[in-house]
Amino acid sequence: MLAFAVAAVFLLLFGVGVLRDRRRFSNAVHLGLAVTFLGLGLLAGLDAAPPGVATTVMVVVLLVLGLGPVVLAGLLCANGVKMVRKEGRRPANLLSLLAGLLILGLLALMATALVTRSKTLGIAVGTGVAVLAYVSFLFLCFIGYAYLYGRMGVRRDAAFVVVLGSGLIGGRRVPPLLASRLERGRQMYEVLAARGGAAPLLITSGGRGPDEELPESHAMADYLVERGFPADRIVREDRSRTTEENLLFSKELMEERAPGAGCVIVTNNFHAFRAALMARRAGVDGQVVGSPTAAYFWPSATMREFAAVFLHYRKVNLGICLILVLLGVAAGLAG
Repeated sequence: MLAFAVAAVFLLLFGVGVLRDRRRFSNAVHLGLAVTFLGLGLLAGLDAAPPGVATTVMVVVLLVLGLGPVVLAGLLCANGVKMVRKEGRRPANLLSLLAGLLILGLLALMATALVTRSKTLGIAVGTGVAVLAYVSFLFLCFIGYAYLYGRMGVRRDAAFVVVLGSGLIGGRRVPPLLASRLERGRQMYEVLAARGGAAPLLITSGGRGPDEELPESHAMADYLVERGFPADRIVREDRSRTTEENLLFSKELMEERAPGAGCVIVTNNFHAFRAALMARRAGVDGQVVGSPTAAYFWPSATMREFAAVFLHYRKVNLGICLILVLLGVAAGLAG
């Protein structure tokens, strides 16, 4: 019963957090802890379940714990190879492959420790598993809440739709990923315009990169106008180089035209939750919606987004990882 009570407390914190501001990473952690303690409570209650049910559940849990890491590592490696073939060998495209190899390496070390019965290696593997378990828990919290966040509807009207830019093909053409954002931005514009009142302004946000012939925002605006979007409802923000600057410079344009007005921010689905966290930090009164992304691109992109969030809270996260390492060392010295 204690586990269920703790789960209820974290679920209450999650609900209050979402009502206050859905753009908080603490919401993800509270939801993850609620689900974790709920699961522990259910497992603890297996003693009272019929023998067949308890046995089946335990077999499933053991299979997941035993085979899950191997299957996951294989899927990540396969996705990493596909990413390299389709997107090139940039470091950001190697994340799923590296994650899969890391899991396989840790499993190999675990097997070696069991075979050799090396106490030192066992302590090292145990410490590595503890750190990986902590990071994995946060990652599951991140993707779980990001999934929920992406399905939360826009709660109110907005005076602006802000579409975040990305790189151009050949220095001037809109790539499929950015086209997906623009089409989603057009959709949100139509939804807001249909609610009555003045139609919102659509801000295309993106400056000119070193290998681009024109600012991203101009190529984005041209893409929309060529497809029938009203040119007089587009505002071009052409100074930004990063997502943070996208938000800050777009905020300046919104404050000039309608101080205090809300907005809807459009990016790709894998980037939506982190963009929401950044919008909150930048003081932008806006909710973020995501556009579809190719399935093969999602794992590495999501890992990149999580890594950025993890490092933003690096004092807490790296501090906890350090504590886990020190506990492992202390266990080795005590033995």
